[in-house]
Amino acid sequence: MTDSPAPAPTGRLIGGMFRRQRRDTALCAGFWSLHQVCEALVPVAIGVVIDQAVGTGSTTAMAWSVLGIFALFVALTMGWRFGFWFLSKAVVQESHSLRMQVVRRVLTGRGIRTNRQNGELLSIATSDTQAAAEMLELGSRMVSALIGLTVATVVLLRIDWSLGLGLVVGVPLLVLGLNALGPVVERHTSAQQQAIGRAAATASDLLRGLRPLRGFGGVDEAARRYRAASRTSLRANLGAVRAGATFVGVSTFTTGLLVTVVAALAGWFALQGRITVGELITIVGLATFISDPVLNLADCVFRLATARASAARVAEVLAAPEPAPSGGAAARPGALVLDDVHAPGLDGVSLTVRPGELLGVVTEQTVTADGITELLAGGRHPDRGEVTLADTPVRDLDVAALRRIVLVEPHAVDLFGATLREVLHTGDDHDDAAVRRSIAAACVDVLADGDEGLDRELLDRGLDLSGGQRQRLALARALLADRPITVLRDPTTAVDAVTEHAIAEGVREHRTGDARATVLVTTSAPLLDRCDRVVFVHAGRVAAVGRHRDLLARSAYAEVVLR
Repeated sequence: MTDSPAPAPTGRLIGGMFRRQRRDTALCAGFWSLHQVCEALVPVAIGVVIDQAVGTGSTTAMAWSVLGIFALFVALTMGWRFGFWFLSKAVVQESHSLRMQVVRRVLTGRGIRTNRQNGELLSIATSDTQAAAEMLELGSRMVSALIGLTVATVVLLRIDWSLGLGLVVGVPLLVLGLNALGPVVERHTSAQQQAIGRAAATASDLLRGLRPLRGFGGVDEAARRYRAASRTSLRANLGAVRAGATFVGVSTFTTGLLVTVVAALAGWFALQGRITVGELITIVGLATFISDPVLNLADCVFRLATARASAARVAEVLAAPEPAPSGGAAARPGALVLDDVHAPGLDGVSLTVRPGELLGVVTEQTVTADGITELLAGGRHPDRGEVTLADTPVRDLDVAALRRIVLVEPHAVDLFGATLREVLHTGDDHDDAAVRRSIAAACVDVLADGDEGLDRELLDRGLDLSGGQRQRLALARALLADRPITVLRDPTTAVDAVTEHAIAEGVREHRTGDARATVLVTTSAPLLDRCDRVVFVHAGRVAAVGRHRDLLARSAYAEVVLR
């Protein structure tokens, strides 16, 4: 058994994009190639008109020339428009597909094991997926540019082999030289995107915790950290801009130099009589036209570096391993047991969560509380020992089935939805009466007392609510879900003492029942006082088990819950 899925390298991700959108990208490349061929033939057509119509004075030839040039411009215009339509369709579909893949990878199952902050993951799911999908455009542009260059080169070879040969040699050398600058641009762009993602994550954390920060005077320090992240992002952005500007400057200068040399040689050949006036106009026109596909190729090389950097970040998320492997066994309600488990902060802890029980767990260290919460949730497996649900090892259970039995509400609050009703939505059907019972138990029913009731509008992530209101809404959502086993991590840290006592009564009343088990990982005395049993974990081991009031006689326990 492995602890990670098969790798999804950048190349495989890019190949998958082109396979999924092969029809639309092929049509786009075809129509854009038609556009480039027609553009290359415009100076050819003008040269023919000069030699065959203007030079001879034939009215018939002039009429056919006008019609031919008109048809040529219709073809090149429609070729571009149809190509752009197919490309837009492909990019929109693929960027959406990549976004959904990233979101599913992050949110489904056990999530992913990553050091990236939520803000960075959001940046990858939005801007990076869009930039990666734009690689479809670069492929079509490069194909059409190469075809346009090929047509121009063939025409020049037919007019004068030396000019054509010069382009055949000069253009590839130019493109290869520009391609050598690609890794430099990609490196700067990757650093820029990572810095932007970190700054976005810092800003997201700052906004989320603004109210608590104001409460204990931490706004200045948080702002200082954001300014530092923002300055780092600015430096990375300036580095990427400088690299891009250097690339554009070099490509523009070398392309202009190539066009100038070709035009000068063509003028010299015309003076010598090696080519006609019409051919001179064709050569000068083609030399000017050549700058377009060459600059297109140069721009594609530059943007390819950006797209590859974004694709690499997307591929990293898609290839990230799960926090712990999962099995496929069906889960059923029963006792949830930690049997001599060893994990960070835990040194042989054993405890049992029985059906119908309200169990309190008290720890003196955050790492211990984190470890117990993750083990109960199935988010990680113990280094030693076993976690079982109804006598079945949790590691063997299907993740989706496990989450229908065990719900863990973490301390960090995340609210989703534009209204109170949407924020409380758990994926199951609940009538308004059930919703109101849950918010009453969490002492947050005052939010639904207005005329709008449960349809009261909220800002994104409930930013117009206080920290205590957001915490109580998260608690109400967990109570409404009504899973057989509910684990609540510090659900009342942002409320006053009176409200905390009311919540303790509400949770006790709401979770009473033979089939419901509730675990409160907390140091709140009012909550612990309502528990049937309290397990005190000290120095990574179970130090005592009993009723809260009995355990207060132990100085170590009293020091933790009464401080």
